[in-house]
Amino acid sequence: MRPAPLREILDVTPKAAVTILTTITSTASTSMGFSASWRKAVAAPKVTGLAFHDLHGTAVTRLAVAGCPEAEIATITGHSLKEVGAIPHAHHLSRDSRIADSAVQKLEKHGKRTKAPD
Repeated sequence: MRPAPLREILDVTPKAAVTILTTITSTASTSMGFSASWRKAVAAPKVTGLAFHDLHGTAVTRLAVAGCPEAEIATITGHSLKEVGAIPHAHHLSRDSRIADSAVQKLEKHGKRTKAPD
């Protein structure tokens, strides 16, 4: 099985800290520092209609669609479990057919491992 592209990138990226995002001094980026970098990046190409929190919401949504449990998502994004649970609802993820398809696949997989009572 071929590793996912993100895994390949992370595997070859030099590790300067325990976090992916670091400062120029190789220390973990703070939320304020990252927010400032985000504002600069968004302002440079004249991007409009995006906010810093959109990045977090998109990450939560994509991780949920990928089937990650809320505890895993919270660990990755730094949100509380309550926040992780609320974000998909705000983005209408609860109506996303990909989530329903994933749930059905899990149920079918579980059903193959268990025998129904006679």
